[in-house]
Amino acid sequence: MLRSSSPSDYALHRTVRWVALANLAYFGVEFAVALAIGSVALFADSIDFLEDASVNLLIFLALGWSLRARARVGMALAGILLLPALALLWALWQKLHAPVPPAAMPLSLTGLGALAVNLACAMALARYRHHAGSLTRAAFLSARNDAFANVAIVVAGGLTAWMRSVWPDVVVGLAIAAMNADGGARGVDSRARGTPRIKG
Repeated sequence: MLRSSSPSDYALHRTVRWVALANLAYFGVEFAVALAIGSVALFADSIDFLEDASVNLLIFLALGWSLRARARVGMALAGILLLPALALLWALWQKLHAPVPPAAMPLSLTGLGALAVNLACAMALARYRHHAGSLTRAAFLSARNDAFANVAIVVAGGLTAWMRSVWPDVVVGLAIAAMNADGGARGVDSRARGTPRIKG
């Protein structure tokens, strides 16, 4: 139950629930394509989608749960984030030992899909970025900044088709992983405990 019955709180509640579900759904899409074509960049970006889904779930819970309850959920979500991170390391290891470039067209199309999802989430959250404190602002900035990574994935797909090399995908994947290094599991856990970390 919401602590406040104001219309704006109910609207925010619905919005962050939608954003969390959208991020979770596209994590599944991106992770599946990454597995299918062996893309380091898509693995890295899928981790970011899972992180953003976790952050928005925490905002959803923050509107009605105690800090202790949010902290417990945050620790569980932080642990879940380690699973796709291990998959990223495995994909990078495979690329370095068997340098087969990913399929360029699925790479670019999946990047375009990710861009559409992040832009939609950023627009949905834009009106609430000052509403519920730094948690909501963090989610808005994260969705906005992630769009740049998605553009890089699209470009990597084009370069892969042109160069027939693994390196565009690997370089973009490592750049996305580095960009998210200060977020990740520690960021989700700290946001759950009330000390948000904002990427970018």
